Amino acid sequence: MEYLIGVDIGTQGTKAVLIDPKGKVLAHSYKGYDVETPKPSWAQQWPGPWEEATNFTIRSVVEKSNVDPEQIKGVAISSLYGGSGIPVDKNMKPLAPCLIWMDRRAEEEVKWVKENIDLDKLFHVTGNSVNSYFGFTKMLWIKNNLPKVWEQIEYFLPPAPYIVYTLTGEVAVDYSSAGNVGGVFDLKERKWSEEMCENLGIPFKFMPERLVECTDIVGGITEEASEKTGLKVGTPVICGGVDAPVATMGAGALAEGNHVAMLGTSMCWGFITEKPNLSPNLVSMPHCVDSSDIIYTFGGAATAGAILRWFRDVIGTEELEVEEKLDINAYTLLDLKAKDIPAGSNGLLVLPYFMGERSPIWDSNARGLILGLSLVHTKGHLYKAFMEGVAYSLRHNMEMVLGTEAKLDKELIIVGGGSKSMNWPQIYADVTGYPVRIIKNDVEAPLGDAVLAGIATGVISDPNVLKDWLEFDEVIQPNVENKLKYDQYYEQYINLYENTQQIMKTVTAIENK
Repeated sequence: MEYLIGVDIGTQGTKAVLIDPKGKVLAHSYKGYDVETPKPSWAQQWPGPWEEATNFTIRSVVEKSNVDPEQIKGVAISSLYGGSGIPVDKNMKPLAPCLIWMDRRAEEEVKWVKENIDLDKLFHVTGNSVNSYFGFTKMLWIKNNLPKVWEQIEYFLPPAPYIVYTLTGEVAVDYSSAGNVGGVFDLKERKWSEEMCENLGIPFKFMPERLVECTDIVGGITEEASEKTGLKVGTPVICGGVDAPVATMGAGALAEGNHVAMLGTSMCWGFITEKPNLSPNLVSMPHCVDSSDIIYTFGGAATAGAILRWFRDVIGTEELEVEEKLDINAYTLLDLKAKDIPAGSNGLLVLPYFMGERSPIWDSNARGLILGLSLVHTKGHLYKAFMEGVAYSLRHNMEMVLGTEAKLDKELIIVGGGSKSMNWPQIYADVTGYPVRIIKNDVEAPLGDAVLAGIATGVISDPNVLKDWLEFDEVIQPNVENKLKYDQYYEQYINLYENTQQIMKTVTAIENK
């Protein structure tokens, strides 16, 4: 028997699964860690915890499954969007933490780009616009603020490629991770753009020369990595790329117009297309399958599950105490409180911009806002309004496709922790008007990674085999009455941001003085 391992390095933890060639999950493992937020709007991570978690989860699934390492034919690694990537020196030693997707410190650099770079040309070459979300602006922040680090940089390595290096000793970047850097990657030619690097003042040599498909074998497990992971020396390692397209593939989205919302710490809603340069309000990169032809385009909220976690930790302390005493999940208790709250939460509107916002508003100064509080409102009202706020954000992103060449499927698949809520999937259906499908026993990105490893090693011949593996719950249809009410609230959601945008900018400036 032949087996495969998929590993996804997330923002708050790393997951691994071990599967057989028929898609049966024989073992899974998880190890969590934290994000460093030393200042408002800063978010960074050193790669050490990623490496430790990767080694731990791989060893764990090998041991739990009782599979002979000789029978493990490959392992693929995907990761969070790593923003700047890890700046490493000539000895591959990290020089500074990775400024991850959530980080918003590069506002001055964004301003410089807007004043000095032809934005139409930037979009034409890269398929993307400019914002402090993108890695190239974070690289410029390091250049402007950490000159001693800048002088020593050999490469910028995204998270998955860095971890692949620790396992194999080989330096390579997959097309998915490269494209998500923005600014310095030519989306049509599928290569680093020497012209844009020169225009931006980022040395072209910082971009690793070797670019690979997410179905290419980068190298084999080294002796040192073998001791840490339990895998045999030489086991093929694949760089699976950015987690969002891998999770999308893992949900069976492989054809034009398939679209999936991944509800994790953030929300990434994306679709598969062959059409580049669709909208500067969205983000585009090569897909993790057929990277030379297929594009993954997405929009996403910077905070989704993160604001529910904030709610649980700050407002749901009572539920956390019950969880500790009775082992009943705090999120389940909060879900129960929100279960019978009507659509619109009796007049509450939440802007979920707790860490600035990505698409489609691209506003690092945006902040969370609760409008409409009255004495009739309860904790349940608030919790539901938080879920509704993220759903409004999803609809806002989906509407960016209107008027473009892209055509979306009639059904929306949602994956991730948010899909397990008793309320949230119905809210998504009611707010967007799309029937929602949820995967039973959702494995998310690690399953997609395992398939990528299978394709790379010849164990799996066609990624469409995923469609035979996946089992879905009954389709959740939109409630027509709720949809009509949400249409009205959604209009005010858009107005609320537009009417408070300048106030948010001023308040942020006061706080940052």
